[in-house]
Amino acid sequence: MRAESPGPQHEWLDGAAGPVVRPYTLTGGRVRPPVEGFDLVAFVLATPSADPAGQPGLQPEHRRLVELARRPVAVADLAADLDLAVGVVRVLLGDLLARRLVTVHRPPAAAHLPDDNILKAVVSGLRAL
Repeated sequence: MRAESPGPQHEWLDGAAGPVVRPYTLTGGRVRPPVEGFDLVAFVLATPSADPAGQPGLQPEHRRLVELARRPVAVADLAADLDLAVGVVRVLLGDLLARRLVTVHRPPAAAHLPDDNILKAVVSGLRAL
């Protein structure tokens, strides 16, 4: 006789799927990070002395983010590596930033990019070659 597991059974969930955790449980119901500036292409880097194991209250996803950020990595790549929604990763990164376990390096503002006329001149010069 086979023992049945407690709780409702779903045909779309099998033993290989593992535990299912809703995104809002990872963020404690928060939908916005405590700080702004987590652009998709912003690079995240763990601080040299970052030790997430010594920090109470961090989830496994927090620790994994710190480990992935030992080298500069984009926010979008972190979300893909953890297979989490970008919004969830932003909230978790906000927690890490508040604890000074990571730093965020934002892309340069549009004012620092070359003028369109300069880019057009470069393209014209390349075509002339």
